[in-house]
Amino acid sequence: MSKFENKAEELKGKAKEGLGKATDNERLEAEGKADQTKANVKEGVEKAGDKAKEASDRVLGSFQDDDKRR
Repeated sequence: MSKFENKAEELKGKAKEGLGKATDNERLEAEGKADQTKANVKEGVEKAGDKAKEASDRVLGSFQDDDKRR
């Protein structure tokens, strides 16, 4: 899922939550909160994956730099 899709899911959740509050529909409000949480978790996982890739690229780059010096 892309960052755009995560943001869209989060906004959809906020809308559901707001509609649930406005209509006193606890189920819809809870669904909205769940959608937001799910989107935030996915975004966190993607960020962690990005950080892991950056770290591995740095490590790989340092090995490649060592090879060039030899």
